[in-house]
Amino acid sequence: QVQLVESGGGLVQPGGSLRVSCAASATIFRINSMGWYRQAPGKQREWVADINRGGNTNYADSVKARFTISRDNAKNTVYLQMNSLKPEDTAVYYCHALYLGGDYWGQGTQVTVSS
Repeated sequence: QVQLVESGGGLVQPGGSLRVSCAASATIFRINSMGWYRQAPGKQREWVADINRGGNTNYADSVKARFTISRDNAKNTVYLQMNSLKPEDTAVYYCHALYLGGDYWGQGTQVTVSS
């Protein structure tokens, strides 16, 4: 079983930056894939980015070149650095892990982009 806890959300201005974190209860090098999803009110949850054990990353087109997913294996933590934020990035951001064929989710952290 994997427990995921997000942190770092908040209110930022358009064009600003924010880094959200996801702390995992398991050593993340043993987790097949970790990533971030987001969900805005009235919308479906959408995939944002992921990173696998080898460090390979993938991004949704909407965030590519603006967001960077990274990991710190020693801290069992995955990060999402968000730059050049836009109002449409406003959502609850959820950490996700794929482990032994199962899906695990954090509780989410709110990111609001507004002036």
